[in-house]
Amino acid sequence: MSGMREGRGSANRIPPSVWKVAVVVSIGSFMAQMDSTLVNVSLSSIGHALRSPIGTTQWIMSGYLLAMALMLPLNGWLVDRIGAKRLYLFAFSTFTLASVLCGAAQSMGALIGARIFQGLVAGLLAPMAQMMIGRVAGKNMERVMGYAALPILLGPILGPVLAGAVLARAAWPWLFLINVPVGIVGVALAARLLAPDAGQPQRRQFDFTGFALISPGLVALVYGFQSAMHAEGAAFLLAGAALLAGFVWHSVRRPTSALIDVRLFADRMFAVPAITQFFANGIMYGRQLAVPLYLITGCGLSAAQAGWLLAATGAGMMGSFACMGYLTERLGCRALAAGGALLALCATLPFLWMTGHTFSTGLALGSLFIAGVGQGTISIPSISAAYARMPKARLPVANTALNIAQRIGGPVATTLVSIAVSLAVPSSSAAEPRQFLPAFAALCALHLLCFAAAVLLPARVRRANES
Repeated sequence: MSGMREGRGSANRIPPSVWKVAVVVSIGSFMAQMDSTLVNVSLSSIGHALRSPIGTTQWIMSGYLLAMALMLPLNGWLVDRIGAKRLYLFAFSTFTLASVLCGAAQSMGALIGARIFQGLVAGLLAPMAQMMIGRVAGKNMERVMGYAALPILLGPILGPVLAGAVLARAAWPWLFLINVPVGIVGVALAARLLAPDAGQPQRRQFDFTGFALISPGLVALVYGFQSAMHAEGAAFLLAGAALLAGFVWHSVRRPTSALIDVRLFADRMFAVPAITQFFANGIMYGRQLAVPLYLITGCGLSAAQAGWLLAATGAGMMGSFACMGYLTERLGCRALAAGGALLALCATLPFLWMTGHTFSTGLALGSLFIAGVGQGTISIPSISAAYARMPKARLPVANTALNIAQRIGGPVATTLVSIAVSLAVPSSSAAEPRQFLPAFAALCALHLLCFAAAVLLPARVRRANES
């Protein structure tokens, strides 16, 4: 009997080679997440230092996101063409170089230009972590991704605190320059620990027509969502939709040579997880917009007080991510993801109540922690389901498609929430807590859609590439 238990323990043990990949890609994801958090909470300070209005300063983030959308479709083709390890080393080292350029900028124009360059590289780097873990983890996908995500979740917790410490003791360029030592260590570890790419790169012909349709289409769509309250927003949305429709038609006609094979979405085992990821990313970004606005503008809390409350969400996500392998084995993908989406919805309802009643610090803290626990149980089961039956040879293309679905969810959700806030909170008057009711109602609607998508996930998955 003890021999059988020992045998099962050996079979469930994750090989060291898998942990090496997880550690290396976690460093890259952590740096990107920390960089984003530091910049988000420091926009007003950077704008003040460079004497730029907020309308110009916000392009530090908007330009980054648009540039990332432009490059995301290239990831799968480049992995096939030059190999995952070489692409990761190039993207990670160039992202570090871009951080130096951001820190060296002497004007807002130069900083925005450096951030656009950084976003172009991030569009190649961002999808790599999921894909590289998916290639080596096999049946241990949920366990490995759960632990690998823990350092990434430190970004939203440490970011506001670190940004305040940096700005209290040094100038704003150090917000970017602190990336440099992390980047140097990460590149050195990647060069040493990542295994060489197996086999010869695939000399797949570059799809110029597809790139000319999908990349500008994604940029127009993201910009249109961000500008939805302005007249040009609708025009960009229509242009983006038309270009993406053109890409779908092009991909159907040439599926084997297109940047993304849209036939992936005809497979329910891939389409349902992609939709779930779309809404999961949406509710995360929607909460990050609605809650701070409510706490600071509606309830009069300071940025530091709001930051400590928001850290509870990251703490909740860390707790659920650490148990992801065990929970998935016990509950399965569908029950875990749908239960997490429902838990996150229930944790948002107290904010609806507080908009019409009295704000409670304890209730807000508990709700944000529980929302983080629920949020943390949605993504990994749905990602695991999307990759379950995917042959290793198709992982780069599938990973690119899944990342595009994820990253479009954020702008859609933030636009929906910002419209609700803008209609309910006129700029000419002081905001009151009750005026944030439509924003939290919109956020609850997104939670319901996420739950509906998660309910359609497979109960359990069996991997095509399981050994």
